[in-house]
Amino acid sequence: MRQLLIVDDDSHIRELLRFVMTREGYQVYEAENGMEAAKMMDRHDMDLAVVDIMMPYMDGYELCEYIRENYDIPIIMLTAKDQLTDKEEAYSRGTDDYLTKPFEPEELVFRVKALFRRYQRTSSDTLYLNRIVIDRNNVEVTDGQSVFLLPMKEFELLSQLAQYPGRLFSRDELIRLVWGADYEGDDRTVDVHIKRLRQRFADYTDDFSIQTVRGIGYKLEVPKR
Repeated sequence: MRQLLIVDDDSHIRELLRFVMTREGYQVYEAENGMEAAKMMDRHDMDLAVVDIMMPYMDGYELCEYIRENYDIPIIMLTAKDQLTDKEEAYSRGTDDYLTKPFEPEELVFRVKALFRRYQRTSSDTLYLNRIVIDRNNVEVTDGQSVFLLPMKEFELLSQLAQYPGRLFSRDELIRLVWGADYEGDDRTVDVHIKRLRQRFADYTDDFSIQTVRGIGYKLEVPKR
């Protein structure tokens, strides 16, 4: 049974989501602030977190960063903050999805299920982008006939994006995941490596594409066939 963490300082919201998500077959844990949620995640293996932004002690932005640094699970922001700048901040901190209050519980259910479908939480050693196959064990990318010789950082960047198709990564997050937390260079190095990947796979845009989300970062999309 998949385990969901609901983090909101409004007990009525938590009660509603517990009822809806339990009915859908999920095991639900609750926390009323980010600090309590962080402690709970240390004790339980969560599969997804639904996080409010405006909370005491540790707000949703801070919790989102904490989860991204320590765990590999999808995050949905559920909040009354509906400005574009709020959404930009949330995505830059690492959220996967953003839903504003008031909301329809059924829509949240749809979004949770969609995230689970696309969020490949399994540590598969082989990733498929239609014809393109990424072998993480052998550090190799092929199209079934030819082998692409990628520098290590390009390979790691492509693998990171391909592991979570459709998920938006900020530049800072990609720097941390690919280059490491102690990297002291310019975050524009991500842009340079993305440009090189696009050039290398210019003939494979029917198989996958790396999309720019202006002012935030990048996501990899895989068309259905």
